[in-house]
Amino acid sequence: MIDWISRHDPAPCAQVVLPDPGHADSGYALLADRKGGAHFLLIPTRTISGIESPLLVEPDAPNYFAFAWEARSHLADVVGHGVPRGAVGLAVNPPSARSQDQLHIHIECLNTAAMRAIDAASDHFGTGWAVVRIGGVRFEARRLMGEHLQQNPFEILARNLPDSGRTPGDYTLLLAGRQFRDGPGFVLLAGTERAAELWLDSSCAAARATP
Repeated sequence: MIDWISRHDPAPCAQVVLPDPGHADSGYALLADRKGGAHFLLIPTRTISGIESPLLVEPDAPNYFAFAWEARSHLADVVGHGVPRGAVGLAVNPPSARSQDQLHIHIECLNTAAMRAIDAASDHFGTGWAVVRIGGVRFEARRLMGEHLQQNPFEILARNLPDSGRTPGDYTLLLAGRQFRDGPGFVLLAGTERAAELWLDSSCAAARATP
């Protein structure tokens, strides 16, 4: 971060965005995952523990998922070909299944199981939560319309918990790009059984068969 502020050199990050250069906690960094492949992490420069943080639903909270979606072009740079909208997946793991207590959004491709399950249930998604299963694992899903992500998935989860007896920290989130019959959008999936990152694939193998 110091290199970016002083010399505008993002290394070792792929990208650093600071809306207010005078405040190092005002933006986010995009980092290639150390495991390799088409796998990037979007990390706020502000200290935010994770999905359970109330900072994510403050009135002026940045839409980090929207920033992560716009950064998806980096996937194509790695795999050497375009990655269709419907092949892109963004994931945030729950506190029980994450490697660090700093919010990070995984940017990868969906794996085959996730892509097939979303395709099969696509016509049933609406503005409320509906059950969909991926490899036998239960998720609650809803669709969000728009070419760009206008709504904040963290706020949607916090304000509309699928199970009122739970808290945001009980959940994992998976956001998948989608081309619906009536236009572009997204499918937001919230689950409690298995970390959403496990439904992503850094090889982007399934993307080759996606229109």
